[in-house]
Amino acid sequence: MKITNSERRNRPALASRLARTVAGILCLLLLLGFFGAAHPAFASFAHFRAHLAVLLGVAGFALLMCRARGSGLLALALAGLCFATTLPPGAWQSHAVAEGPAAPRLAATYRLLQLNLRFDHSEPKRVLSLIARERPDVITLQEVSPNWRQTLSLIEHAYPHRIICRGRGRIGGVAILSRRPILDSSGKDCPQRGRFAAATLDFGGTEVTVAAIHLGWPWPAEQMQEIEALLPRLAALGDTAILAGDFNATPWSAAMHRIAGATGFAAAPRTGATWLHHSLPPALRRWVGLPIDHVMAKPGIALTAVGTAADAGSDHLPVVASFSIVAGEDEPGTAVANAEPSGTEMPNG
Repeated sequence: MKITNSERRNRPALASRLARTVAGILCLLLLLGFFGAAHPAFASFAHFRAHLAVLLGVAGFALLMCRARGSGLLALALAGLCFATTLPPGAWQSHAVAEGPAAPRLAATYRLLQLNLRFDHSEPKRVLSLIARERPDVITLQEVSPNWRQTLSLIEHAYPHRIICRGRGRIGGVAILSRRPILDSSGKDCPQRGRFAAATLDFGGTEVTVAAIHLGWPWPAEQMQEIEALLPRLAALGDTAILAGDFNATPWSAAMHRIAGATGFAAAPRTGATWLHHSLPPALRRWVGLPIDHVMAKPGIALTAVGTAADAGSDHLPVVASFSIVAGEDEPGTAVANAEPSGTEMPNG
């Protein structure tokens, strides 16, 4: 088919209009993402802010190539500003370590492993190998399905103190496995359909509350409603508390700002992408993935290191946190009574 001169002349104009349309749609989605507190659909857009900003940057370069200089520069500027909001702040550590006129006195260092198991994991032995390598003091888990409950019984000798929420359906609930004795398991009622649990553990004579959480997606799920229902529980936790889980929320989202602002937990340290789409080539997974698994702490806990561990076969990467208890000026810690080993498996509340 022969192309006419008129069609050749119209090609740049068509390309420019297409690039402007794409850039306009991306700009709209990016801007709506900053109003995640107004509607959960906007919060979903916010989670993909980095991805949308990169695409807008590509559209901006396309506009420059189409000689739409003003539109191209505007698109590039907006893309850069939006992408910058997804970058970690200058202070990497939580305020429990960074703030104050003098560095806090720290006790021994402990380790926590956080992992969304994926309910239908086909190679559970990879997770057991991960636990054996990392040897954490406490483990928080999500999507503990019936098959996983059976698998986790294999390490009961190493982690005899546990709360396992059954949840609903085949997905399963959350779980807390610990080498340390459970002193108070009042959070074992497993509210939010088994997607939250808390236990107070004995860490060398100091009470530390560890909570596991699994929030739904912002929209069409009801993430913000789940958060509002849990805020009183989270705010009531003492200063030596850790919250770990699959939040289904990025660090810059309205959900994470709401939790940090209303409960006394510090903003979660950045770990990079933790949710990976396994259908993508391995080289692209970390670039296209989302940082939605987090470990947060209250001021009595210092997160000294937080990062991801090797892929264990789930669609989420494990998150490993090293932490210490911040000692007070007058007392080394809160003394606790001895407790018998405990293990509970609870239906969802």
